[in-house]
Amino acid sequence: MSSHQIQAAVPYSPRPNTGLPPAPGPVVPSFRHFNAADVRAAVPWEKAISALELALLSDVDPELDDARLFSPAPEGEFLLMPSSNRSYCGVKALTVAPMNPQRGLEKIQGVYILFDSVTLAPLATFDGTEITAIRTPAVTLLALKYIVNATPEGQTFPDAPRILVFGAGVQALNHIRAAKHIFKDATFVVVGRRPERVAALVQELAHERIVVTAGSDADVPESDIIICATTATEPLFGGDKPKAGAIIATVGQHGLGVREVDSTLVLRSDVVVEGRESAWREAGDLIPARSVEEWQRIHPHNLRELVRGELQRTPGKTCLYNGVGMSWQDLVTAAVVYEGS
Repeated sequence: MSSHQIQAAVPYSPRPNTGLPPAPGPVVPSFRHFNAADVRAAVPWEKAISALELALLSDVDPELDDARLFSPAPEGEFLLMPSSNRSYCGVKALTVAPMNPQRGLEKIQGVYILFDSVTLAPLATFDGTEITAIRTPAVTLLALKYIVNATPEGQTFPDAPRILVFGAGVQALNHIRAAKHIFKDATFVVVGRRPERVAALVQELAHERIVVTAGSDADVPESDIIICATTATEPLFGGDKPKAGAIIATVGQHGLGVREVDSTLVLRSDVVVEGRESAWREAGDLIPARSVEEWQRIHPHNLRELVRGELQRTPGKTCLYNGVGMSWQDLVTAAVVYEGS
């Protein structure tokens, strides 16, 4: 008879009545799932940006964040993004199915799982796609806000900047929404490969009283901020086109084989990255322009240093922010949703 069978065969014996209250059992947290609507409602842009900012000013060091893990899957691949802090730990499990858009489905889908850091007990699951759709624009606009704050002395940045967005998907849509929160008087122009998707984006934002017009790469020289939120694998415009002092954010792609901007732009820009280690692994926009060894010598500022006010921009230079998406951002966002429930 196995030990399990022996234990199961022992008859129940009630605890003697001592007059004391029963010993407390383990605290089992309630478990719930937050769907996309729950996530959106719990993290308006102001709260999302503020939470990420506070995390960087307190205990988050992007250089210590866990690396993204890749594994093959049928018709695509898995992306696993773990991260932890003193209160919570979690992992975002995503699937990437390149053929899904042709099926009318999202290319990237997934779920986020949040755990307690002390007990490692699971606390909640979240719509992983929506977590990504919110935290990415929030991080980008946090970076843009501080880059604008670092405008060199003697130069001015317009109160009503002209913002050009490449892309017409969810990330482009949400970057405009987040940008409207930070730059309230901005004007927006969108460039996309498919006119029908651009028209749909313009119409959706019009219902939210955000005016957006369709444009082309001819708008690049007149733009104060350029946000690249695409699935492009080749540069979207010539690197000599942005005007002096313009700010460019590339946030749509990760991987050393894909690019949204060319080497010309990289070499003429002050560069800020989310995290240096993550950039060396995955920033295809940066590595072709310089080797990892050169970047390590240059030591560009990361997002934490930017938020702490350490960036000193070069007068007359463009500034390039490159983001590849990091696990700590998902964890911070999921914790905000969970604690607000």
